[in-house]
Amino acid sequence: MEVADIRTIVVETLAEQQKLRHDDIDAVVLKAVATTLTSFGFDEQDRRELRADLQHLRSWRRSVEQAQSYTFKAVITVIATGLLGAVWLGVKSALGK
Repeated sequence: MEVADIRTIVVETLAEQQKLRHDDIDAVVLKAVATTLTSFGFDEQDRRELRADLQHLRSWRRSVEQAQSYTFKAVITVIATGLLGAVWLGVKSALGK
């Protein structure tokens, strides 16, 4: 056997071992995700429902954020209007005397 043959065998063996490790890692990750989803009450075969639920949650979150933004703007508008009204009444009463 020559050195090149030995290197080829070693490289092929290492490549196969690495592939087996990746396959094992993929299997462990898939099992962990399935177990987690099952523990949360989701059926791992029912991915469409899970996706629809998550999309609904996202739209709900966005609508709540938008409502908070509008509420903040409304509060600022009311405060600014109140301050301008107070200034106007102050100017009007000062000029009226």
